[in-house]
Amino acid sequence: MQQRNAFYSTAPPDAHDRERLENVHPTGWRNPQPAGRYNLVVVGAGTAGLVAAHAAAALGAKVALIERNLLGGDCLNVGCVPSKAIIRTARLYAEMRNAEQYGAQIPGDIRIDFAAVMERMRGIRARISRSDSVHRLIAAGVDVFFGQAYFTGTDTLAVDGTKLRFKKALIATGARPNTTCIPGLVEIDYLTNENIFDLTELPRRLLVIGGGPLGCELAQAFCRFGAQTIIAQEKPLFLPKEERDAAQLLSDAFARDGIEVRLNTKAVNIRVEGGQKLVDLVSDDYSITVAVDAILVGTGRVPNVDSLNLEAAGVDFDTITGIRVDDFLCSSNRRIYAAGDACLEHKFTHTADASARIVVQNALFLGRQRLSALTIPWCTYTDPAIAHVGLYVRQARERDIPVKTFTIPMHDVDRAIADDEEVGFVKIHVKERTDRILGATIVARHAGDMINEITLAMVAGIGLRTLAHVIHAYPTQAEAIKKAADAYNRTRLTPRIQWLLRRWLTW
Repeated sequence: MQQRNAFYSTAPPDAHDRERLENVHPTGWRNPQPAGRYNLVVVGAGTAGLVAAHAAAALGAKVALIERNLLGGDCLNVGCVPSKAIIRTARLYAEMRNAEQYGAQIPGDIRIDFAAVMERMRGIRARISRSDSVHRLIAAGVDVFFGQAYFTGTDTLAVDGTKLRFKKALIATGARPNTTCIPGLVEIDYLTNENIFDLTELPRRLLVIGGGPLGCELAQAFCRFGAQTIIAQEKPLFLPKEERDAAQLLSDAFARDGIEVRLNTKAVNIRVEGGQKLVDLVSDDYSITVAVDAILVGTGRVPNVDSLNLEAAGVDFDTITGIRVDDFLCSSNRRIYAAGDACLEHKFTHTADASARIVVQNALFLGRQRLSALTIPWCTYTDPAIAHVGLYVRQARERDIPVKTFTIPMHDVDRAIADDEEVGFVKIHVKERTDRILGATIVARHAGDMINEITLAMVAGIGLRTLAHVIHAYPTQAEAIKKAADAYNRTRLTPRIQWLLRRWLTW
């Protein structure tokens, strides 16, 4: 998005950005001469595209990879990597301010150096870009093309006029921010994930429109850097997919950080007066105008399916949900598949990775791997973080599956107490009268790491009873998972079993 307002201070590319750009879109790049026919042509070089290209080439396929902008896609350039880098620094600032909780003294002069924060982020991004570089792709035997791709037939496409023929193709074009139609928004300079990481100056007052994972993560980070932050969420809840007690704990954390959360609130008009942005917010019981210096729009994402000329390829699609695929990720054209954010409901980097691997097997090797067979965890990296896998209780009940839930508060876990990170819980749902794990939600500082153990158990068919026998290193916060498993085992001690045990011990 082109900058239209002098407020947003951005610096020209530094050494870090120059290294990253040389890795992901080298200057002076010339596309190769195309092969006669490719086993697989991949359109889009984000996570799904890169994974598919490397995997297919490693298996002996002749592969072409097309990218119109930067290798690495959103995750590397404007998503997971830069956001987690600044979230880590924001957490450090919060810990310095709360040093007394840890028996330490609060530093006398906590000075926010936002430019240094962003420089660190750029350095991390440049380092990780080496893994996604064009040089690695070439070394793997992949033909890399930069330019706009569009289909010219059911088994052909073109890149800036150069024709490529394929046996199979993968559309992995990702998604972009959904900038809702708020009157006045397009006339001002606003932020999305695509340009917020270009900032070098911290906005003094920040309005975040949208209470999803992106909005929550960046709202907390920028608040901890010192920005006066408001979240305006049109729905009655933020993180609406998560369990209510999990979202409530995060809401309490936001209040402690100083974030102002306005639910059931819609931004109905935006204008600039006297050099500042004025936003009219309307709810059921009030109407207010807030003055802010920056607006971050985090109201979801829409798939990149424009400009591909999908009609020529016979590929059905929808501008809201993306490429229509079956459970094997095949489109209406049996030669063409899709993966990642261009077609999936769960727009996560790890889901894009997993779906790309399914496509390689199904498209090139007559595989029958199903998307529905995946067990997909996810995490919102706030503080505390909220991670989930499997079914929520409401989903299980909708399917008439009886549920038993085992909940361990983090304040019952020794390591969480020692770390002064007692906010949160581990909640594991099993099918009633069995130990089969249906799903779990974890609210904790390290929830994103902890959810992996439960995901593994679900994939491997390991029940909660078996998890009780797993020895966990002490002390760790993941001990909460074992405590939940122990709680399940105690329910197996029915009155009759207890009576038999007493008889045995007194015999």
